[in-house]
Amino acid sequence: MDRLLRVFNREWSGLHEAAFLLAGTALLSQMLGLVRDRLLAQNFGANTSLDVYYAAFRVPDFLYASVASFVAVTVLIPFLLEHIALEHDKEKARHFIDSIFTAFVLGMVLVCVLAFFLLPHLARFIVPGFTESAEHSFIQLSRILLLSPFLLGISNLFGAITQSLRRFFVFALGPVLYNIGIIIGIIFLMPTFGLVGVVYGVLIGALLHVSIQLPVLMSSRLTPRVTLHIDRHVVYRVVRLSIPRTLALSATHLGTMVLIALASQIEVGSIAVFMLAMNLQSIPLAIVGMSYSVAAFPTLAKLWSVGDHDAFFEQITTATRHIIFWSFPAIMLFIVLRAQIVRTILGSGAFDWTATRLTAAALALFAVSVIAQNLVLLYTRAFYAMGKTRITVYANVSGAVLIVGSSFALLYLFSHQLTFRYFAETLLRVPDILGTSILMLPLGYSVGMIANLCFLAYSMWKRFPKFGASVKKAFLHSFTASVVMGFVAYHSLQVFANVVNTDLFLGIFFQGLLSGVIGICAGIFLLRLMENKELEEVWVSLHHKFWKAKTIAAEQEGL
Repeated sequence: MDRLLRVFNREWSGLHEAAFLLAGTALLSQMLGLVRDRLLAQNFGANTSLDVYYAAFRVPDFLYASVASFVAVTVLIPFLLEHIALEHDKEKARHFIDSIFTAFVLGMVLVCVLAFFLLPHLARFIVPGFTESAEHSFIQLSRILLLSPFLLGISNLFGAITQSLRRFFVFALGPVLYNIGIIIGIIFLMPTFGLVGVVYGVLIGALLHVSIQLPVLMSSRLTPRVTLHIDRHVVYRVVRLSIPRTLALSATHLGTMVLIALASQIEVGSIAVFMLAMNLQSIPLAIVGMSYSVAAFPTLAKLWSVGDHDAFFEQITTATRHIIFWSFPAIMLFIVLRAQIVRTILGSGAFDWTATRLTAAALALFAVSVIAQNLVLLYTRAFYAMGKTRITVYANVSGAVLIVGSSFALLYLFSHQLTFRYFAETLLRVPDILGTSILMLPLGYSVGMIANLCFLAYSMWKRFPKFGASVKKAFLHSFTASVVMGFVAYHSLQVFANVVNTDLFLGIFFQGLLSGVIGICAGIFLLRLMENKELEEVWVSLHHKFWKAKTIAAEQEGL
């Protein structure tokens, strides 16, 4: 128990060390997420039930993005760093935390109750293509899920405290336990309660997400409590700072909500295909983009607050280079191995061949914007650290508008221009199945996210004119190696297709796995020939972490 508590309370100071910790736990969480999605696809398939399940998250997710952003990590950490760093400010920090906690609980209870009664009226706009029975199920599940943003909002507040203390381990375990809760719901509660049992599992996961952080808070004596003496000035400051983030996230979630509404009017199972493909493409997002941006943010906030802009620039360029380094290979492998990935993870039970092909095609279109999504996470946090919150609002709102606008335009083009439809279906290898218009939604999503990145990158370049030159070499190296990686992996697929039985699970699994490994080895070999800096830094960081070798320039990665 003492050893476990020491792990929970350990500080993670270096950027790469903290990022690798978060990436490792994110990988575990994503693996559990794949198990979760496989169980859902296997039991329900791409049908009305799974459409209802994923649509039911829209209103709770919107509340989480809007109201719960009040206690977001990126909002609270700069405030907490002002107090927690100094021992004599602990009492002031406790009062700050209690005031924020109380205001959040009151606000979230109010909006959740309001949403509970408004859901029957909102349903006709969120899922206009649903039948009456499907709409009734949507309302029932959405009402149960309203507890989720409340619990995860509290976990956000806890996470802001643990990250301010640089206790990344417990924060990183939250998503792992969240997925475990959902899997518990699918395996043990679904046989008795049906789809409602899966939703109960979501609540169990959210409760575990909150609970895992309590040991650190209790040991630091910073556990939030409800107070009757709310510091209104503090709450006002936090709300004022959170408004730009709330607008930005709300725009993104509203954009996704519109896409779900469009998907509900296509074919039965379209929402399931869209969301399952989005979940698959979010794996590199969670492992790479989220890990580096979360690990970098406390340091970025600290460096900017003390006026060390050179170190800030060094930190942001280092994180950018490594996100690019990891993202390009992910894009290429997702595009080349999309069929093997989807068939291995989802292609069983009730999830038929048509749904598998559509999900694989949607995954390829989502994957196009993986690097953009990863860098948007980093730059959003960087601008929050600088206090330039309006920039993120403009970027996210513009991106959300473009996501919706391009999706409508692409759907119209797909329906009215047979040449464009034939080209898209042939390119994605889905020319002979129904429901292919759903593929225009992930394509529209990628267009919006790439535009979002362009706006943020341009804003970053305006503030740091040397920014583009500092990441150019990393971009070229990673892009070149990824093209070679994809070329080798693609031709390896053809070779193994003649060796293994691709009609069996093990055959398709080993075809994809071995082709991917060979492609990765070719990419690494080329990066070694180019003496790639990022590859060397990754090796040094891993060697330092696992074999305790002396790290290079460690003082530049500290707070």
